[in-house]
Amino acid sequence: MTEIRQTPATYLLPFLFVGLSACTEQPTAESTSNDYPTQARVEYVLQCMQKNGEQTYDTLYPCVCSIDKIANSINYDDYAEALTFTYMRSAPGEAGGVFRDPPRAKELRERLKEAEGKAKSFCFVGAK
Repeated sequence: MTEIRQTPATYLLPFLFVGLSACTEQPTAESTSNDYPTQARVEYVLQCMQKNGEQTYDTLYPCVCSIDKIANSINYDDYAEALTFTYMRSAPGEAGGVFRDPPRAKELRERLKEAEGKAKSFCFVGAK
């Protein structure tokens, strides 16, 4: 009977195949929903907690859930643009008109408002 001799490379071969298959995977909805930078998520959660009382576990978990649901509904680029339109629309005069009047501004604000509404009801944000 012949003896099969295994080298260190033999042990690494399965890991190589797993690594190569991971490199060729196409982005999924789940991976694209994770394109929000950590800072944006933290800022949202902190603002959400402040709006809903105080910084406690009772407000933390619903707010974390909420940003996750928003991230599943709207990509980060549109989210950031919608926030800009939302924050700047109250600027007076022509300067504010640039953020209030374009159809894209209205569309993105509406999409963000809808995503936030769904997330708020799903995650019980503000419920005590």
